[in-house]
Amino acid sequence: MPVWDQFLTERDKAVFSASGYGARQGFGKRPALLVIDVSYGFTGDKREPILDSIKRWPNSCGEDAWDAIKVIKSLADAFRAKKLPVIYTTGVVRPDNWDAGSWAGKNTRTAESAPRPTNTLDANEIVAEIAPQTQDVVVLKQKPSGFHGSNLLSYLILLGCDSVIVTGTTTSGCVRATVIDAFSNNFRVSVVEDGCFDRAQASHAINLCDMNAKYADVLPSSKVLEFASSLDADLFPGLPSKG
Repeated sequence: MPVWDQFLTERDKAVFSASGYGARQGFGKRPALLVIDVSYGFTGDKREPILDSIKRWPNSCGEDAWDAIKVIKSLADAFRAKKLPVIYTTGVVRPDNWDAGSWAGKNTRTAESAPRPTNTLDANEIVAEIAPQTQDVVVLKQKPSGFHGSNLLSYLILLGCDSVIVTGTTTSGCVRATVIDAFSNNFRVSVVEDGCFDRAQASHAINLCDMNAKYADVLPSSKVLEFASSLDADLFPGLPSKG
């Protein structure tokens, strides 16, 4: 049963059943794995309950983040084993946080996105458990979508990707924004249900539901791992070198 099923009314279920939404489009032939914003700012520096973690990391998603990190690691390892692209996004901000821009108007703790002396780790540093390797690509961004103001689209074109498989955080924010932009650029999109996380459980579930209805196939990691294992290992000769 998908995670969102518990939040839907009987009317909602009937509407989805009758409307034609939620059809399975299937995987593409040349996929990239996208790991959206799995940095310490969204995970905290250790596994702990969310209400404890957000005392120091205001954007933390708590324990759900660390559950998803294990899944993302298995996916990234599987993609690398098949020489498939693994692309990360993370934020970038000036030390004075001037470039927070419109973020500043929606959260009273936005100033804490800048480096803080009370935390030894940069909020935008990708967590060590899934740290990018030399053949991976890292895209820096300042707004929710991984595509907005970044090189992501040009890198996907350079690699010849026809599809993306999306993981990371937050499901309702940066993941969703990235999924919609990927869809809008005519990529075939899959979202890994257990490889995404959010600070709000309802937001996580309902946004997965909506993406599955209109923009993407929402799938468990087991299906994605099975798909990756079926691909040839010579699809992307233009990947960066391992060094």
